[in-house]
Amino acid sequence: MVLLNSLLLPVVLKAQEQKADKFVDDLMKKMTIDEKIGQLNLVTAGETMTGSVVSTDVETKIKSGQIGGIFSMSTPTKIRKTQELAIKYSRLKIPLIFGIDVIHGYRTIFPIPLALAASWDMPLIEETARIAATEATADGIQWAFSPMVDISRDPRWGRISEGSGEDTYLGAKIATAMINGLQGGDLSSHHTMAACVKHFALYGASEAGRDYNSTDMSLHRMYNEYLPPYKAAVDAGVASVMTSFNDINGIPATANRWLLTEVLRKQWGFEGMVVSDYTSVNELIDHGLGDLQTVSALALQAGLDMDMVGEGFLHTLKHSLLQKKVTEQRINDACRNVLMLKYKLGLFEDPFRYCDEKRAKQQLFTESNRAKSREAATKTFVLLKNENKVLPLQKKGTVAVIGPLANTGANMPGTWSVSADHAQTLSLVDGMKEVMGDQVQILTHLGSNLLTDHAYQERATMFGRTIPRDERPEAEIIEEALTVAKEADVIIAALGESSEMSGESSSRTDLQIPKTQQNLLKALLKTDKPVVLVLFTGRPLTLTWEQENVPAILNVWFGGTETGKAVADVLFGDINPSGKITATFPKNVGQIPLYYAHKNTGRPLSNAPWFQKFKSNYLDVDNAPLYPFGYGLSYTKFDYSEIVLDRQRLSPDGEIKASVTITNSGEYDGEEVVQLYIQDVVASITRPVKELKGFQKIFLKKGANQTVSFTLTEDDLKFYNTDLKYTTEPGEFKVYIGTNSADTKTATFTLDPRTLH
Repeated sequence: MVLLNSLLLPVVLKAQEQKADKFVDDLMKKMTIDEKIGQLNLVTAGETMTGSVVSTDVETKIKSGQIGGIFSMSTPTKIRKTQELAIKYSRLKIPLIFGIDVIHGYRTIFPIPLALAASWDMPLIEETARIAATEATADGIQWAFSPMVDISRDPRWGRISEGSGEDTYLGAKIATAMINGLQGGDLSSHHTMAACVKHFALYGASEAGRDYNSTDMSLHRMYNEYLPPYKAAVDAGVASVMTSFNDINGIPATANRWLLTEVLRKQWGFEGMVVSDYTSVNELIDHGLGDLQTVSALALQAGLDMDMVGEGFLHTLKHSLLQKKVTEQRINDACRNVLMLKYKLGLFEDPFRYCDEKRAKQQLFTESNRAKSREAATKTFVLLKNENKVLPLQKKGTVAVIGPLANTGANMPGTWSVSADHAQTLSLVDGMKEVMGDQVQILTHLGSNLLTDHAYQERATMFGRTIPRDERPEAEIIEEALTVAKEADVIIAALGESSEMSGESSSRTDLQIPKTQQNLLKALLKTDKPVVLVLFTGRPLTLTWEQENVPAILNVWFGGTETGKAVADVLFGDINPSGKITATFPKNVGQIPLYYAHKNTGRPLSNAPWFQKFKSNYLDVDNAPLYPFGYGLSYTKFDYSEIVLDRQRLSPDGEIKASVTITNSGEYDGEEVVQLYIQDVVASITRPVKELKGFQKIFLKKGANQTVSFTLTEDDLKFYNTDLKYTTEPGEFKVYIGTNSADTKTATFTLDPRTLH
């Protein structure tokens, strides 16, 4: 029966494709050129603020067939009412598609993407996306502007919080997990939604870490380091792709035919729909490419299908067609891609299939979803330091929770949580109180303002993320906080960034904990009581002073709806932290960009001493990061054996097994992320000193051990050479296995040349 089904599946799929093609072909024969252009127009309802422009006269445009989709609208009632305008009043009754930014949850918010990546847990990440899709579709939405897979190696860039960090391999795995979670196996199912991978392409490499800025890199770097996560998304069947704001080889992505047609369509075989980012067509004017008509024509001809918010397509494409600046075939192709997505979502069969008020009442913000959010958060927290085993805390006595992040529920979901209900999100203090009950007395105080500068704090707490200010002198506020701290056995310093200090348009040049918070921390340390820094951040920060002086540091990112409870779970030892960072933490901003998979130079710095004249190093600080990629401690200790290879030579069609034995030699049960890296020692082009090629997350009881094996094949060793051919080259390879990218065991093997017949 299984064999029969596998034989029939291609036939069934072919029949479904033919049915879809015929339906769309027949519909397009009935459409005027104005109606086709109308399908390319995506507008905003303005329910959630994700950009600076709000669409106007939407109802009239829907009725006249001038809108293909709407985003930032939710609830079955509103969406049904809006959909009815298209179904009842437009000539051909073509349904609208409704989208929204479902980045790390919908109503139930999960940890920010950079935090989820730190879990290294692909089944968990996929499950969070599936829950998000279930909730969003229950609220009437069919299209998620997610996942963001931009590789970023510059933590000054605020949107590093929205991606998976610096690594190509891990980013590709997470992209696949997210798309599988959002789309499932059937887009027409009522609990799945179309994913939209973004931002195509290279957005995370913006110059100076400044948002929307220019990007410039070689094709070799693009293909080997930055493009693979986007390609993984295409290979996973992502339904749509969103263009980025930056230019690539001098041409902005939204008008870049090489990118959107040659690479995406021809090289990778993408057959879905391409949408611009928010007004990025209009922004081509400021890039210097021409007026609105000119840039709209350029974007369409480059391969863009749908124009988000700017309405350049709506108002200029017909004129451009008459002037032969665009082709009717390109308009038809774009319209077809939009209609095909709607068909696959089942909207032509039932335009109201996502408008079920009963589902919305039953499936949003459920207890089980919130429990999964709490579990997910605990798996993302990264223990950066734990001197003298300060953590876990005992479940007794008095704990003082002090700092501007202690009592703000609104900041716990993190950036890009546009559908979060802040009123139902507990603060850190309230979450800890609920978990600990009467076991622990919890005291609290603001301790310091988030930032000394009032205007800066306003910018850092937008969109309802307000943190109260105390306008008294800093010394007076700290002194009052110390009075509270002296009553406690342990001090929790809840410090770092507010949620809106990272995210879109939230680039920073100073990556330290704000000075006023540092002053508070220094004062707390002088009490001689144990101090735990509970760090809130959406990016790597420069924590050199904190690493040297604070006994325990737990990075909790922004953990979503259940952050407060999850932090309590980890602080008091119910959960052993297992997160590992996926973006390198520098010692200072002068080291940026800093990432583990760097190239060697002709004058590499040897391991010792640090400074060597005429070598690639700095006068004032060594080259090493504060915390390397893959770093994260545990309450227990994991010991690694030497690597055992089952053979020393790898044939082109063979495989080689690399194994290590991990022993939990500490006092607690715990999870460990075992990481495998390779190095191509000699190649025709310069290669990274290490590249992640495998990882496994294992659970070990205290005293137990487990042998972990990785299987490598020739495919794991491939790269794009100077001719952009994806290939391998025979020779020596090093394999590294360890607890992070810097702390590894090493072995060597040889890839044999491919025999010519």
